[in-house]
Order: sequence, then structure tokens, then C-alpha cells
Amino acid sequence: MTASHDSLVVLFGATAGANGAKLGSDERELVLLVWQVVDLHNKKVGEVHKVLVKADSLELSEQCKEEVSVSLEEIAKAERLDQVLEQFSQVLSSELKALGRSSYCLCTDGQLLIRQVLHPEASKKNLVLPDCFYSFYDLQKEFHKCCPNAASINSISSMAEYLELRTDNTANEYGVFEVITMGAVILSLISEPYNYVFKNFETVKYKFETGPCSKAEGVNGETVIRARGLPWQSSDQDIARFFKGLNIAKGGVALCLNSQGRRNGEALVRFINPEHRDLALERHKHHMGSRYIEVYKATGEEFLKIAGGTSNEVAQFLSKENQVIIRMRGLPFTATVDDVLGFFGNECPVTGGKEGLLFVKYPDGRPTGDAFVLFACEEFAQNALKKHKEILGKRYIELFRSTAAEVQQVLNRYMSTPLISTLPAPIIPVIPQPFIATGHTRDCVRLRGLPYTATIEDILDFMGEFTIDIKPHGVHMVLNQQGRPSGDAFIQMKSADRAFLVAQKCHKKTMKDRYVEVFQCSGDEMSYVLMGGTLNRSGLSPPPCLSPPTYPTFSPGTAVIPAEAALYQPQALLAPTRTAPPPPAVAYYPAQATATQLYMNYTTYYPSPPVSPTTVGYFAAPQAAMAAAAANSTTHAVLPQPGALVRMQGLPYNIATKDILSFFQGYQVKLNTLY
Repeated sequence: MTASHDSLVVLFGATAGANGAKLGSDERELVLLVWQVVDLHNKKVGEVHKVLVKADSLELSEQCKEEVSVSLEEIAKAERLDQVLEQFSQVLSSELKALGRSSYCLCTDGQLLIRQVLHPEASKKNLVLPDCFYSFYDLQKEFHKCCPNAASINSISSMAEYLELRTDNTANEYGVFEVITMGAVILSLISEPYNYVFKNFETVKYKFETGPCSKAEGVNGETVIRARGLPWQSSDQDIARFFKGLNIAKGGVALCLNSQGRRNGEALVRFINPEHRDLALERHKHHMGSRYIEVYKATGEEFLKIAGGTSNEVAQFLSKENQVIIRMRGLPFTATVDDVLGFFGNECPVTGGKEGLLFVKYPDGRPTGDAFVLFACEEFAQNALKKHKEILGKRYIELFRSTAAEVQQVLNRYMSTPLISTLPAPIIPVIPQPFIATGHTRDCVRLRGLPYTATIEDILDFMGEFTIDIKPHGVHMVLNQQGRPSGDAFIQMKSADRAFLVAQKCHKKTMKDRYVEVFQCSGDEMSYVLMGGTLNRSGLSPPPCLSPPTYPTFSPGTAVIPAEAALYQPQALLAPTRTAPPPPAVAYYPAQATATQLYMNYTTYYPSPPVSPTTVGYFAAPQAAMAAAAANSTTHAVLPQPGALVRMQGLPYNIATKDILSFFQGYQVKLNTLY
């Protein structure tokens, strides 16, 4: 922004941790603040003020002790940050009044002190910074504007040398020398022969601005980051607060959702320029509450995929700015606009009445049970959130804070949902392997807390001498619904004794700076967890696909299955008692599978949300393959009949057989195959 000031306030600070180019990168608190007034009109400098700041954590790094030359006793006796800021404002006001000056602006050596130290620390301590900390001059940028030929100069001392200013670092304390030198540099720039005018200052946004994003909008890939490890209940305002001091683009926070439409702890954040993105990357593993947040580079395409939209209805809904968005989940399918408006009542009126309500629907117009609502202020939104899990009709309604990006993402997800699942990739025959062996023998181990980057080779290295005791094809990586590592893995050992030794020797052993928990378990327990069940101190909870309990009693037979459905083979769940060995089976997997594959990755099965049908298919083998399998068999087993088993969830309670047959019109469905 452009403005003219008659005074500059040179500001310098140091933290209890890293300083210099790494200032603020380690989340350490401010312990030193030094400032001086520079009168631009009379070309004079005022008195230098140096104040120590009391930190909550009385621990100083070696760099701080050496450079700042301050002790823990001095820090403990100092005033807190809020008191120092109040003192700063009072001293500065009286000094400017004595000089007869009214307007001023801060000037710092770079942007780290303001953006990476003062604003984040004040945000964490719930302090309100004075308005003067929301605009400042970056002396390094101003110097390069005035002296464009001095491209390699990036420090206070080098600027002084370039301007041929005399400096003596031995006579002054740390911070005082820097402030005095910065004041001398400023006076030199505004004097002959440069006559430079300070007019374009840096700004810090007071608050995050929400807004829609179009897929047609161009997004610079150098301005986007991915934040991972967020609390599931965090909102866009919480994320903006985490990056306080950095300017996020309007509508630049996109919370990512998983396949069930729930937040997965990740977000894409778009900043106004690459410089702010680079500063955001320095906050990698900084904390939001008690959780550390990972920050990585991302692309503009990733941001548009999550936050971009093409619907005119959504664009019109989000065109009302400065609104608080609330997401409703679990609405009755028969709910109307009047029902929703009556649910909130007069204490939390919806903005614009019907115009402030957006129902989420499938492409064919069926309701999904989700809706988004606009509220004009925070007070109305808080009143609305108090109705969380209250009853509408015969269902309780879940209410959550939402964002413009989440509205786009939910609409995009539902509008692209196919009515009938597509068929799998072409299949080729391979000989089936007993990847999952069930039983009560505790000859398996579970690894929990693996690094997300861990590979099979890393696990084998982690196992060390016990690697030779692993069964063939006995390493099973557990992936989440997005196909990413979940941090869990199961390993089948040759005996229960070896599994016991592994659990004893490798428990809490380190892998890539993370300790890994190792537990002994049985084949049944492993199978249940791989199927989506849970295994913890409370016991074993079966996966959702085993409900109703009659499912495991199905007679297993030769099945032709896609790889993603391999977990649902009944014989992999509970092996029934047999009096004769089963016939050799021929299993079919997608073409990308190979018979030489040593290990198979399993994706954990998660229950689908209401009205989101999940299809698990068992496709019959080609007749020639079935005949060959029968010819090689020594027993007279009955071959399975061609067909597919499809499970439908979320059906209306009043559904009839004819409705299901109508839904599958064009497909061969027998009446006696509906259960």
C-alpha cells in the first residue's frame, strides 16, 4: 500500500531460540525488543529503548545466550509481552508528541519479526496487537528499491558498508547496534544523493476473508501449501489463525474431505504471493493446540480440485460475503426449506431466508441429507450450533462450522457420483495365495505408529533378525480410504513363539525418528482389523461388513473378485469346518496384479455414510477356467453359479421389490436373488 509518514519507528527483536534468518521458525517466544524513532522531516533519530520480555518457557538456546547475552534470571524478572506492548505504545506516543509528529510506521530488518514472531505469539496468547503492527516497512526491500544494483546485500551491516557508513559493533549491546545502524541507513537513503521516499509499506490482514473459487480461476502453484494433522473440528478461521501474520488469499482455505464426506485433517491454503507461501513452510511442525501441524508444498491444480466449483447455484449461494456457513448433516429426505427455517427459529435467523439455504442433492435430484446454511454474524452462528443433535422430524441433526471450499467440495463430490458403479478393470488369471490365514493361534504381530513414508523394506529392516521368521506373503500394509498408509501393518510369523519374541524385542523400537508399537495378535484378529474392525483394550469389534452375523456362515466357493474386493472373501473371515479339502480355486485379479508380487496391500473397509450405496462384487470365472479347475479336482465339488452379489445400503424403509428391479433395469436380476 502507498502512504506517506513523517516518522519511522525502527524495531528489532530476538527470541529465546533461533535468530537471524531462522527467526520464528522454532516457535520460541520473544525475549528482547529494541526500538528507536527516526524523524524523517528533520532527519534526526531519537533515543534507543531496549526492553526484555518474560517468556512462559524459561529456557534459552545456546545461540540466544551467546548473541543476546541474557540470563534466565533477567528473563524471569522481565515483564510479560502484553505489558511490554503497552509500555511500547506509551513511550512511543509521548516521544512522537514531543517531536510534534502524528503519523508513523514501523520499519524492520526483513519481515520475520512482524510476521513470524509477534503475530503468531500474540495469537497463541490471545493478545490484541496495536494497529501499528499491521503495517510496516521492510528495510531490505526499501534498500533494494533505492539501490537496485546492490542485489547481493541482505544484512544490516552490508547495507551500511554499501552506503559507506561507519559502524562499531563492539561499543553496543545486541539489538542496540542493529537499531542504530538501521536508523543511520534510513537517514542516508532519504538524504542526498538518493532522496528516497518511503511510501509502499507491507500490510498484515486483520482477518481472513471467505469467498468462492471458480475452476476457471488461475491459481499460481507457488502460492499453495498443504497442512496435515489438523484437528477434525478445526475451521477455516482456525487455520487462518495458525498462519496469523501471513496473508491468505480471499477464500484461500480449503478443508479436505474423505470419501465419507468428513474432514480428514488436511487443508490446502493459498497465499497472496510465493513469499508468504515460503514463510508458511517455515511453520512446519508448529503447534495448533497440542497437535503439531505438518506443512508441505502443494500445487494450484490440487487447490482447484478441492475448492473450485462450476455450479451457478453454489456461486450465487456463496456470493454473500462475510457470512458464517454452517453445515447440516442427517436431514430427513422429506425435509423442506420451511422445516429447516423452523428448526433454527427466531434466535438464529438464516440470512435471506430461503436464499440462505442450500440443499445438497444427487444428479437425479434425490436429497443426500446434507445442507448448508448462512448466518449474518458470529452470534447467530453460535446460537445455531447449540442445536447440534436436536431432533428434526424423527432424526437428530449434526451441525458443523463449514467453509466456502467445503461447500464446493461436497457439491462436486455428490454431483459426480455415478448411479451404478462401473465394472472393474480387465482381469487375468493368477494362482491364489493364502494371504490371510485365520485362526486363534497368536502367530501374528501388529505394528502401530509407522511413519507414513515407511515401505516394506523399512519394515523388514525394523524386524532385523526376525525377518527370517516371516511367512511368505506375510507382510500386510494397511491403507486408509484414500489409498495412503494408515500407520498400521500386520505381519504373519512362522510360530506364536517367534511372534511373542518380536513383540518383546521390537516394541517401541524407533523407525525414522518415530517409535513403533508392536503387539502380538491372532490371525482372526488380524483379519477382522484388515476388514475394518477395531482391536483395542476394550476388545475386538467386528467390521461393518460382518453385520448381520449370518454373513460368515455363507458357504465359500471359487470366486472371481477384483483386488479391491479381495478382503470380502468369506473364507478370509471365518474359515468353516470341512471334512474334505476344498477344490483348487482359480482367482481373478485386475491386469496390473502379477503372480510374482511378494506382498499385497490391503485397504481398510470403512462403513459408508447414509444413502451412499457400497457395491462389493463377486464376478464369476470364465467357463473355460472353471472347467479346467473342475478337471484337476479330485473331489466332486459343485461349481459356483455365475452372477454377482451386490450389497445396497441406505434404502428407504418403504422400498419394494419392484423398486429394486426398476433400479437395475437393463441388468439380469432374478427375483429369487433379492434378500
